Amino acid sequence: MHAELSPVIAATAQWLTCAYPPGGGALDAALCEAQARQAVTVAAWLRYPTPMDAALVGVAGPGGSGRLDWITGAEGAAADDADGYAWRTWVDEVVASWAACLLTDPQLAGQAVTALADSSHTASAPAEFRRLTAPDDRDRRAAALLRHPDLLAPIAELHHADLLDRLRPGQALSA
Repeated sequence: MHAELSPVIAATAQWLTCAYPPGGGALDAALCEAQARQAVTVAAWLRYPTPMDAALVGVAGPGGSGRLDWITGAEGAAADDADGYAWRTWVDEVVASWAACLLTDPQLAGQAVTALADSSHTASAPAEFRRLTAPDDRDRRAAALLRHPDLLAPIAELHHADLLDRLRPGQALSA
């Protein structure tokens, strides 16, 4: 993974798990986080397919969670807490939207992972996305809110068409 994408992936996955939290204890929290991180990783790798793309987002920043917070009703939630707000500046709206699409549509998630097969992100080591593409019953229960199509629809719909364009056959993974 390109190091420049680490803060984007971490912050966007954290945003998703805060907005759509697990329902149970520590194991559910870990399973929910793993699914969010896998979806966000795939989405980030699709969004920033080359090392140059990843470096540019590292310099320019991804834009933050402002619009996402507004859509989910969480705007101003961390405004009084500088530490609580700082990580939100690394949330990428498009990556969150694409991750929401992947979490709610296993077939689309499979297509996205397949599209990454020959990308620079997976060239050095194979990546495992089983919790995203083939969640078991325990995974689904742990991330019931995170995978609920109706709950994620306002986020997924933001950039769904762009994701479909990116995954269209013959579409090169380049920005």
